[in-house]
Amino acid sequence: MTNVRTVKQLFDLTGKTALITGGSRGLGLQMAEALGEQGAKVVLSSRKQADLDEAVAHLKSRGIEASAIAADLSREEAIKPLVDEALKRLGHIDILINNAGATWGAPAEDHPVEAWDKVMNLNVRSIFLVSQEVGKRSMIPRKQGRIINIASIAGLAGNGPGTMKTIAYNTSKAAVINFTRALAGEWGPYGITVNAIAPGFFPSKMTKGILEQLGEEKLSKDAPLQRIGDDEDLKGIAMLFASDAGKHITGQTLAVDGGISAV
Repeated sequence: MTNVRTVKQLFDLTGKTALITGGSRGLGLQMAEALGEQGAKVVLSSRKQADLDEAVAHLKSRGIEASAIAADLSREEAIKPLVDEALKRLGHIDILINNAGATWGAPAEDHPVEAWDKVMNLNVRSIFLVSQEVGKRSMIPRKQGRIINIASIAGLAGNGPGTMKTIAYNTSKAAVINFTRALAGEWGPYGITVNAIAPGFFPSKMTKGILEQLGEEKLSKDAPLQRIGDDEDLKGIAMLFASDAGKHITGQTLAVDGGISAV
C-alpha cells in the first residue's frame, strides 16, 4: 500500500493544463480559480477580450498562471483556431470545462426560431465540437483527460406555471446531460472521464434579470438549504471531476442547487 496517494495528492493539479470556455466571469471564473489554486495552468475563453483581460488579471493576482483567448463559440469556424492556440500555449489539454452558454426567455408558442438556434448552437453544438477537437488532438492520443460539461437543473425538469419560460435553455441542458453520458461511454476506454455539473441558481450576468424579478428570498425559500449558490459552491465538485480524486467517476451529473432537485 506504499504507493497509495494522500487525499491532498489526489486533488493536486500541479503541472496540469485546463481550457475553460465561458471562463471570463461567473461560474467559469470560479472554476478557473479552483483549478488554478490547485496548481493547474489555465486558458480562458469567452467572446469579449475586455472581460478576459479582467479575469486574467484577477487570476494572476491570486498567483495563478493564466491567459485568455477571445472566441465566439457559436461560430463553428472559431473552434479550431481556439484549440490551436490553446494547444500552442499549453502543449496539451488535460482538463476541458465546457461552460460557455446562453439562455433566452420567451413563451414556447412565441419563441423565435433564431433564438432557439442560438441557444442550441452555443449550449449543445459548440460543446460537441470543442470536445471533439480537444479529444482528437490531445486527450485520445495521450489516453487521458477530464471533460466537465456545465448543464443545469433546468435540464432535469420543466418550468411550472408562473415561472421561467426558457424551453430552449431547458432542452439544451437536458441534451448536455445525455451528451455527457454518451461521450463517457465512448471515451472511457481512452482513459477520459466525462462528467457534468448541474448548477441551481447562482448570481451571474445570465441570471441577473431573474434575480431582479423574483428576488433572492423567493429563490432561496424553495431550497432545503434556504440559500442560492455563491462564489465558492462549484469549486469542490469542479476539483473532484478535474483531479485524480475523481478518476473512477464518469458519465455522471451532479446537481449543485441547495437541494432543490431532491425535493
